[in-house]
Amino acid sequence: MTYFKRDHLKEFSEGKFGEDAPELWKKFLNYYSSVMDEGDLSTREKALIAFGVAHAEGCPYCIEAYTTKLLEEGCDQDQLAEAIHVASAMKAGMTIAMGLQSKELSDKLTN
Repeated sequence: MTYFKRDHLKEFSEGKFGEDAPELWKKFLNYYSSVMDEGDLSTREKALIAFGVAHAEGCPYCIEAYTTKLLEEGCDQDQLAEAIHVASAMKAGMTIAMGLQSKELSDKLTN
């Protein structure tokens, strides 16, 4: 048994969480769907962004949902892998950039 359960993705899609605080659930769904609808960015571009964020944040539910969505949108495995590498490079760069705080403090305390 794992902490993340595949059935939760289906239950999320079916609105099970909306059983509690239904008005907030409805507001979330309205916001989410309006953001993910076609706009200045295509639904495919938005799904690629979501896919990268899902990997950077480590959400297995979103990884599954957006892998499926992107395959339906016509992406292939090479494109998915490239998006994962973009997310990985961004996460690595952010981690290194945040190291400047530590370096600045270290420089002050040791000089």
